[in-house]
Amino acid sequence: MAQSGGSNGNGRIRSARCIALIGPYLSGKTTLLEAILSRTGVITRQGKVDDKTTTGDASAEARQHGMSVELNVADCEFLGDRFTFIDCPGSIEFQHEAASVLAVCDAAVVVCEPDPKRVPSLQVILKQLQDIGLPHALFLNKIDSFDTRVRDVLADLQPASTKPMVLRQIPIWDNGIATGFVDLALERAFVYREHAPSEVVELPSAIADRKKEARFHMLEQLADYDDELMEQLLSDLEPPRDRVFDDLAREFREGLIVPVLLGSAANGNGIVRLLKVLRHETPFIAETNLRLGLQVATSAAHILKTTYTTHGGKLSVARVMAGEVGDGTVLTGTHGEDRVAGVFTLVGAQSTKRGTAMAGETVALGRMEHARTGDTLSSDDKATLEIAAPATPDPVFAVAISVKERKDEVKMSAALTKLMEEDPGIRVEHNTDTHQLLLMGQGEMHLRVAVERLARKYGVEVVRKPRLVPYKETIRAGTTIRGRHKKQSGGHGQFGDVVVEIQPQPRGEGFRFDEKIVGGAVPRQFIPSVEIGVSDYMKSGPLGFPVVDVAVTLKDGSFHTVDSSDMAFRQAGRIATTDGMPKCNPVLLEPVMHVDIAVPNDATATVNGIVSQRRGRILGFEPREGWQGWDLVKAQIPASEMDDLIVELRSATQGVGSFTATFDHLSELTGRIAEQVLASHKTMAAE
Repeated sequence: MAQSGGSNGNGRIRSARCIALIGPYLSGKTTLLEAILSRTGVITRQGKVDDKTTTGDASAEARQHGMSVELNVADCEFLGDRFTFIDCPGSIEFQHEAASVLAVCDAAVVVCEPDPKRVPSLQVILKQLQDIGLPHALFLNKIDSFDTRVRDVLADLQPASTKPMVLRQIPIWDNGIATGFVDLALERAFVYREHAPSEVVELPSAIADRKKEARFHMLEQLADYDDELMEQLLSDLEPPRDRVFDDLAREFREGLIVPVLLGSAANGNGIVRLLKVLRHETPFIAETNLRLGLQVATSAAHILKTTYTTHGGKLSVARVMAGEVGDGTVLTGTHGEDRVAGVFTLVGAQSTKRGTAMAGETVALGRMEHARTGDTLSSDDKATLEIAAPATPDPVFAVAISVKERKDEVKMSAALTKLMEEDPGIRVEHNTDTHQLLLMGQGEMHLRVAVERLARKYGVEVVRKPRLVPYKETIRAGTTIRGRHKKQSGGHGQFGDVVVEIQPQPRGEGFRFDEKIVGGAVPRQFIPSVEIGVSDYMKSGPLGFPVVDVAVTLKDGSFHTVDSSDMAFRQAGRIATTDGMPKCNPVLLEPVMHVDIAVPNDATATVNGIVSQRRGRILGFEPREGWQGWDLVKAQIPASEMDDLIVELRSATQGVGSFTATFDHLSELTGRIAEQVLASHKTMAAE
């Protein structure tokens, strides 16, 4: 597949590259993007997150909370090569934003602090990159605040990666402060200049031995994947510098190593060296398509993000995977066909109309009404293209919402639809048992931002309430009872008379209605009406909750040739169950969930305690498949104890614990807790 894009200054045409900036929360990704834009001349002054002056994180929600809550996209050019950098949120509650992005990037820069406590968070990110085969380098940020040796930092961080971390630079220290670095591949020393390119200096003699040792270790790591280089090292031969650079580039592109670079994004240090590594070693779109197994002869684009602007309507951030996409190009995907209404370059929140986008470029496409995040579109309406990407995780936190003002009910429905398009991690569900509208997502902050966005962007203010537990009730004993409905009011009256037997059923059997009428005691045409009357009552039993696992049998009754009717027998059936159910020893049932909790194994004991404190039952635990040093704890926990489980799990696991939950069974609830539930339900019913 031909590579296309801008010239690199040597007359050759090179396609634009797309690089993801990803890393744990507060590692400095947004600051790194700002430093890159400053160094490449896109902005004249580097902003600060604390000052709310960065190009990224421009939304009101990001500024208010001082954190990335969505993707930030920005284009730039470096030495004639074009790049799109995508800053992905670091908070675990917003990391799902990267799901549709990482797969189609050419490489990722993982931004990390020199802090061993970051290892679990780093492992989650590196595992995701390794699973999709995306080449990635590590940018060890905040070199100005290091208080330990880099080699020790790498030793702490290495367990987070299944691939060797290859240190490409060592710092130059002066009184405990990193004043520069030595590039081990170039064998040159550089001195940092704040917010300016580093300057080449003579290699300090004091670190000559350390540089030699570090360079040899780097070459040894490269030689693990290059037999010829290994032979040269064993023979004490100095490998050609070009060979070293070729190995670094090849092993990075093939995902065999994780190159490690140093710097300080806040001070603009190490930015040029990072950009040069990306320029020389990052794969192009053709190699990315090979990695994805994407073969297409026409134009194709993958939707990375959907956003609704105040004045411009819907914008679809897309990477052009093949061919070219311009104003008027017709693209077809899973959800339908769209004609592109404008192509835009993005720099943070700013969009600028531009001409046709070529393969490799990342742009925003206007008015793609049918396109959804994660769709792969093609100009061939008969082609069905799919790019595998990590699935958006299931929700782990939920709140009930209702409009603050009744007039906004219709508006809220449209707003929620757009909100879910913009953020695939949000789900909305109407619970038929509790009659609540549930807003579900990845955590408390995630939903708080969603509610704020509803108000600011779509003018819909909602009230948040705790999610109600869908309790049920059943019976422990049975009874036989008569129900009679008789009414005379001039002309035809109403008469229905039934005898029913009510019995408990085994758990999980649900509701069953039978009839054993003989001799026409109840005419056949009225029997379905009796069942309807019984079913009506089962929606709210003697305790006030839906009734399950009960069998009702119609055994006898009587009728009037003139006054009996469907309505009369429906009423008779309801009266019989209304009178009979309280005599059957009703009992409350609570839903119990099966929960799989994934945690680093040093937190397993703590998690066992969390489960026990929530009236849960540990079923066992096993190593988490594919995750070194992690356990999967299996448990059963009552649904009423699940609401803030994710908050406590993350607190106990440096923010990386997660779980999946599915309904397992209903269990009898008695004692003090049952009394509290019934009292609360009675109070709510009276309001």
